[in-house]
Amino acid sequence: MTPFDRGFDRTLGRLLIGMTYVAVALLVVGVGLMIVNGISPLAGGPPFDPALIWEELRDGDPVAFLWLGLIVVIATPITRVTVSAVGFAREGQWRMVGIAAGIMAIILVGIVSSIALEH
Repeated sequence: MTPFDRGFDRTLGRLLIGMTYVAVALLVVGVGLMIVNGISPLAGGPPFDPALIWEELRDGDPVAFLWLGLIVVIATPITRVTVSAVGFAREGQWRMVGIAAGIMAIILVGIVSSIALEH
């Protein structure tokens, strides 16, 4: 492992830790706002509407914080695979790039199939 590899791994680790902290903070804010507003966090919520999330965040809607936190949770492993693929490509490790692409394809199939089942 070259010093570049360790630096890359360290940077990636920091990114993932940061994303985890952001996700947890958003979820805590969302649950806290639900409790303050007398809404049970276990009561369920409205369906996800990405077109409204920024407007709902501005309005302080607790559900928007929960949805954004969940988006960050889902984006964290996707980011891990994507950034790793870039790192492998920079090092010429094409087999690992192919594996990362396969993992991304599986994730994409899961996302597309969940959207298709929703409609």
